[in-house]
Amino acid sequence: MAADHVERRLSAILVADVAGYSRLMGVDEEGTHARLNEHLSALLYPKIEEHGGRIIRSAGDGILVEFASVVQATRCAIAIQRGMITRNTDVPAEKRVEFRIGINAGDIIIEGGDIFGDGVNVAARLEALCDPGGICVSHRVLEDTQDKVDIVFEDGGEQQLKNIARPVRIYRARLDEAPSRPALALPDKPSIAVLAFENKSGDPEQEYFADGISEDIITELSRFSELFVIARNSSFRYKGRAVDLRQVGRELGVRYVLEGSVRRGGDRVRITSQLIDAGTGVHRWAERYDKELKDVFAIQDDVARTIAAILAAHVNMAEAERTLLKPPATWQAYDHYMRAAAAWISFQASWQMEDLLETRQHLADSLSIDPKYARCYAMLASTHRVAWLNPLNDQYLSPAALDQAIKLARTAITLNPSLPEAYAELGYTIIRKRDFDAALAAAERAIALNPTFADYRLAQVFYSVGEPARAIAIAKMQMRLDPFHPHFAPLIAGVAHYHLREYHDAQHWLSEAIGRAPNHQYGHAFLAATYAQLGRLEDAHTEAAEVLRLNPTYSISGTQKRVSVLKRAEDMEHLVDGLRKAGLPP
Repeated sequence: MAADHVERRLSAILVADVAGYSRLMGVDEEGTHARLNEHLSALLYPKIEEHGGRIIRSAGDGILVEFASVVQATRCAIAIQRGMITRNTDVPAEKRVEFRIGINAGDIIIEGGDIFGDGVNVAARLEALCDPGGICVSHRVLEDTQDKVDIVFEDGGEQQLKNIARPVRIYRARLDEAPSRPALALPDKPSIAVLAFENKSGDPEQEYFADGISEDIITELSRFSELFVIARNSSFRYKGRAVDLRQVGRELGVRYVLEGSVRRGGDRVRITSQLIDAGTGVHRWAERYDKELKDVFAIQDDVARTIAAILAAHVNMAEAERTLLKPPATWQAYDHYMRAAAAWISFQASWQMEDLLETRQHLADSLSIDPKYARCYAMLASTHRVAWLNPLNDQYLSPAALDQAIKLARTAITLNPSLPEAYAELGYTIIRKRDFDAALAAAERAIALNPTFADYRLAQVFYSVGEPARAIAIAKMQMRLDPFHPHFAPLIAGVAHYHLREYHDAQHWLSEAIGRAPNHQYGHAFLAATYAQLGRLEDAHTEAAEVLRLNPTYSISGTQKRVSVLKRAEDMEHLVDGLRKAGLPP
């Protein structure tokens, strides 16, 4: 009978949360707390009141607000995010408070001054899907606010939200009035970002083909030491979004942006591309290619050479005639390689064995057509190396798996001695055999082949052989070339700072790393050791507990000492000392 007295009503629900709050508190607890309270009192609370919102809960870094009007809730969110852009203008990135906001409209339950139900839960899940400084809304909100707010929304597709039975179509707001993040300083040399080419083939299965064109252009441009080229992970962040290219230039810190499209039909392909000066929005160059698929590699090289000529006319003839990445013998082999690359990216997000096996299957299919395709062997080596490092199957810490990874990396080098990623993989893997000379030689060769090839695998080689300062430089270079870098770059930077006994810097980077990859056991282990050396034993024990939650079989001697191979005995003693102080099992 109690159900007869439940109060319900239709409302708009706004959920806001501080992005990276734990990291901010870890870096500067008192300062972060003071800045958050100041933002709440000076901006959020006044805007909520101005737009007729009712604060249901406000605790820590989160806030739940009910509105009678969807339009007012959305206008409030826009005002908050635009206000935060202004308030963060002169704040260093590591201290910046940025909110994520989710808005939903739905039926809610009212009980004791609080609200519950799917309407609230969906809003919370939408908030979690936001970028820092962003707004994410449901389809109902989009319909109710159409032509009533001064922003546009981008379709984010249907998403299966946690604990929500039905898929929910989400939409992300574009706040084009100002950049979503402060502009990065332009480097001293010509700089460019290559955006993901749009697939206009009408076939979603061809998405990987358009991505492959863009990736190969990035790879080719990166071989020019005179150019500053943004990494794929950052430039592809704008994929599927209608963006102001001047904003892209500000956010990535580049002068030029290349965009384009690919239309594939039968045995022909049309590629269009245009180069834009991101500072002015002026088109500097545009071209359209209509070719048979057998000519696609020549097309990619032609595009890369043309852009390079505009940006760096002083590149000498010898560098212009650089060695190209060797394409496979047939188009079908390349198809399989690109499908493998897509599966590999999925694995790095899911850490599920089926994605790893799919990657290997596509690589095997490619090699069955072209047995001399070096890039396939390099990626295949990575799949065996990652299985050795992580408890996925019986390859975990298996000597045979490590040997196989090394063998495959060497095969890639034999087939293409000019492939930097093959040398990076060899160095990163062979160092587990304590072959420090071979690992260092491989890392140096990768850098010699491409001075802008900044990769965390190279950084790990350098701190392992006792050069942590050089490791930090490479990791930071990767983070600059890739502003949306993977967690491995700050992870390696943090470990290198630990070896230099710069524990506060180590804590900063390691906290960022585990914030990006909370299920990575080694990140928690290094952070546990760092907290222990800082005398923060309670925090150290918390991180140690996370390590054991993720891997109950973890031990210092049986796990960490096998994967963290260090040339200098004092470095290993220093690491083990921190791990033991943190309470991890010997």
